[in-house]
Amino acid sequence: MAIILDGKKLKEKILGDLKSKISLMDKKPSLTVILVGNDPASLIYVNNKKRTAEEIGINSNIITYPSSVNEDELLNKIHALNKDENVNAILVQLPLPGHISKDKVINMIDPKKDVDGFTPYNFGKLFSGEEPFVYPCTPKGILLLLDEYNIEIDGKHVVIVGRSNIVGKPMAQMMLNRNATVTVCHSHTKNLADITKTADILISAVGENIIEEKMLKSGCVVVDVGIFKDAAGRTRGDVDFENVSKIASYISPVPGGVGPMTITSLMLNTVELFEK
Repeated sequence: MAIILDGKKLKEKILGDLKSKISLMDKKPSLTVILVGNDPASLIYVNNKKRTAEEIGINSNIITYPSSVNEDELLNKIHALNKDENVNAILVQLPLPGHISKDKVINMIDPKKDVDGFTPYNFGKLFSGEEPFVYPCTPKGILLLLDEYNIEIDGKHVVIVGRSNIVGKPMAQMMLNRNATVTVCHSHTKNLADITKTADILISAVGENIIEEKMLKSGCVVVDVGIFKDAAGRTRGDVDFENVSKIASYISPVPGGVGPMTITSLMLNTVELFEK
C-alpha cells in the first residue's frame, strides 16, 4: 500500500512555525481578498482563507461586491489597494462574472502584492527561469509536500494531466526548474494511458475521476489535485484512490492532500511579500 502524502499534517507543522514567526513581528502581514458575487464554493474558500490567516496572526480583510459590480469600480479598488501601504498581499477570488475581464483584473494587481503569483510579471519571471516575487500556491504546495517526504524530483519523469494557468503550466515550469523531465497532457492528448504509464511522478489536475490503476506503473508517486462532488455527493479526486494506492509508492488523498497545502502556500506567500 502507498504511503499517504498527508497535507493536513504538513499544514499544521508549517503554519505552527509561521505563527511563531509572526508573533515576533512588530507589524503584522496583511491579506486582502476581493470577492465578487455569492458563489457558494468561493464563499467557502474565502472564509477558510480568512480564518486560517487570523489563526496565525495575519491581518485579513474581505472586500465583497455584488456580481453586478462595474469592472471599472473593481479595477479602481485594486489600484487603491496597490497604493495602500497597510496592504501587502492582494487576492481576487476567481471565477469572476462574465462581464468582468479576468485578465484586466489580474493585470491591475501590483506584482509585489500578487499573492497568487498570477500577474504577467510573476508568470514571466517564473517561465524565464528567474525568481518571481512568489510562486503560484498550488504548485508551490505540491513541491512542499513532495519535499517533506523526501521524494526525488531531479531526473525523474513528471507527467502532468491538465494545462491550466493555475496548476498545470506553472507546475510544469517549476518541475523543469528542479531538473525533472516533464510531459504535459490535456483534453486533446492521444493515448493518455500510454504516457501516464511512463510517469515516475503523476500530477493530475482535471476535476474528473479519470486516473485508474491500469494507467500507472508500479511505484509511481501520485499527486491528486482534482476535487469535485460525485453524483452521490461524495468528495472525489481525479484518481481512483482505492485501487491506485495498491500500486503507488506515495499518493495524496482527496480531501486532505493538496488542498491544505494550497492554503498553506497562500499564508507563506503573504508573509514573503510582507518581508520583501
